[in-house]
Amino acid sequence: MNRRLFLQLPVMAPALAFALPPLADQRPTLPPGKGVLVRAGQDRFDKSLTYLDARFDIKVSGKDNDGRCVIFDTIRNQKVGPSLHIHDDCDEWFFIMDGEFKFQVGEETFRLKAGDSLFGPMGVPHAFVKTSDGPARLMLMHQPAGRMEEFFQKASQLVNPTLKDRQALIEQYGMRSVGPPLTPD
Repeated sequence: MNRRLFLQLPVMAPALAFALPPLADQRPTLPPGKGVLVRAGQDRFDKSLTYLDARFDIKVSGKDNDGRCVIFDTIRNQKVGPSLHIHDDCDEWFFIMDGEFKFQVGEETFRLKAGDSLFGPMGVPHAFVKTSDGPARLMLMHQPAGRMEEFFQKASQLVNPTLKDRQALIEQYGMRSVGPPLTPD
């Protein structure tokens, strides 16, 4: 960089700041001080998603809170769940609303029922599977939100995905598959 241009940068920077699109355009469109109501059985954007035979309703979007978290309400019909995987960019919290689940976090296995919650820290392998009969309901929170909303939108578009298809997709979105899914036994 030539010296004259380098010396002019501090003078030009404020002008460039006004000429470039503001970063605030990336922030939520929610007016300051306003809440977000999402009714029971509804999705934040009226677009429920389906993945691994589970319905996903966004209850709190990362768009509502500058990416600090995303919360999904899921209804699970089959005794299936994700492969053992790691999030390198977010923590995950689980809250059982109805039914029963088996979880693995790190080397530990947990059995959870309605009212139980479990925290999975960033960087720790985890997986879960529904173990009870009939529909079950599980709330998930990712903090920060990262690209989890986008991941589930893409995942819901897969038709009859194989384990290999699912693993390829999770790697696209910053997760790592490190083992097979849990079995419900």
